[in-house]
Amino acid sequence: MMDENDHRQIGRDSLFLMADLQVDGLDGEHRIKVRNLSSGGMMGEGPVHVIRGAVVSVSIRNVGWVEGTVAWVHGNRFGVAFREEINPMIARAPIDQETESDLSYAHRAPTVFDNDSDLRKI
Repeated sequence: MMDENDHRQIGRDSLFLMADLQVDGLDGEHRIKVRNLSSGGMMGEGPVHVIRGAVVSVSIRNVGWVEGTVAWVHGNRFGVAFREEINPMIARAPIDQETESDLSYAHRAPTVFDNDSDLRKI
């Protein structure tokens, strides 16, 4: 069994990405920042009230929903120990093609003119 010092030795990736957090006992999803990520846990930051020992689920980009337990809380930052290990490098990978094409569609400007002759020349 690993003690607290063993957990601190697990390699962590410092990064910044957004994630959704669900906390048992609280309604809805809460948008948080993930400050670092390892195979066994993460540090999150955000305006959500969590307490040590709370069961949470975090939706991490390219990984999906991961269950864990809040290990520590300091101000608006908190640590989550995952129930099962993940591959943190997957979260660093580019968004998959299907999601990327959905995003590019969502950000496309709407077509206003039927053809170029309707455009005003400047």
